[in-house]
Amino acid sequence: MPEVEPKDTRPFGRLPAYPRIVGVGTAVTPTSYTQQDVLDAFDITDPKVRSVFLNSAIERRNLTLPPADADGVRSPESQGDLIDKHKELALEMGAEALRACLKRAGADLADLRHLCCVTSTGFLTPGLSALLIRELGIDRHCSRSDIVGMGCNAGLNALGVVAGWATAHPGELAVVLCAEACSAAYAMDSSMRTAVVNSLFGDGAAAVALVAGRDPALGVPDAPRGPTVLKFASCIIPEAVDAMRYDWDRTLERFSFFLDPQIPYVVGAHAEIVVDRLLAGTGLRRSDIRHWLVHSGGKKVIDAVVVNLGLTRHDVRHTVGVLRDHGNVSSGSFLFSYERLLDEAVTRPGEYGVLMTMGPGSTIETALVRW
Repeated sequence: MPEVEPKDTRPFGRLPAYPRIVGVGTAVTPTSYTQQDVLDAFDITDPKVRSVFLNSAIERRNLTLPPADADGVRSPESQGDLIDKHKELALEMGAEALRACLKRAGADLADLRHLCCVTSTGFLTPGLSALLIRELGIDRHCSRSDIVGMGCNAGLNALGVVAGWATAHPGELAVVLCAEACSAAYAMDSSMRTAVVNSLFGDGAAAVALVAGRDPALGVPDAPRGPTVLKFASCIIPEAVDAMRYDWDRTLERFSFFLDPQIPYVVGAHAEIVVDRLLAGTGLRRSDIRHWLVHSGGKKVIDAVVVNLGLTRHDVRHTVGVLRDHGNVSSGSFLFSYERLLDEAVTRPGEYGVLMTMGPGSTIETALVRW
């Protein structure tokens, strides 16, 4: 008597489930400053520092600066005050970005089955995911994860983890939420180290929704819409492990961020390595990639990536636009660019895209997607 093959009880039968991006949403804090506004707010007159601000390719950023006193002076905030600021802003922006993402996905909070929160601008225990579940009344059985302290690259690290979760739970909705209250990491002193950081970062949150379903290429009518996440590739640069770091300043008695001036060139020199690894075995060449969504790490970072990958300014137009309008919003920057790409409505079925982030480690993260 022949063996009877066990019945497949998976929701999609024998067909594999592919993680797909089905929604995105972003949010910023209420007040937008020009670079000149920030210089005026802190009465910065040093010509070298002013040059850093005014030659950054940033026009505006959303920041929550300390209030001015009766004499117009803004006093430095204690680390405790900054932690409180991080919690308040991350919750406000995070909730707004999450709702916007779910709306675009045609879902609501009751549909959420996994929430992964990413942040590098503050530390909370319990984590941001637990606080949002309580504040928004999300189902208490929603699974969750928090990725803390990985830096600007962390949005793609989280996407990789959550894509795996979605594949293991086909048909269930998962969200990655990056909430970066960069105002809660804003130092005030006259050093060039501080000036480089203060000229660059802005407050922002971004969320992306994933559902694993059957590939539309198979002719399945109920397949989720949005690009399929095909592959990830990473590259850490150990010799540059201290080039981007968030450490304790014993003089100011608070954390402060450090960016090595050479980091754009270090990142650029390794961009080709990781992209070639991403495309290895796919039969694709760089010229086959229609859409490039690169982290808005700064003007020099973007220029270095463009040169080393042979891209055009048009290829990185969303990245440049996000930097111009919001500055570097850390881990969620690439999702701000993705939202702009969707709003253009130019993607076509079968086109490929590369997502790229970079940050402390020093690390470059990439993902390959197909519409």
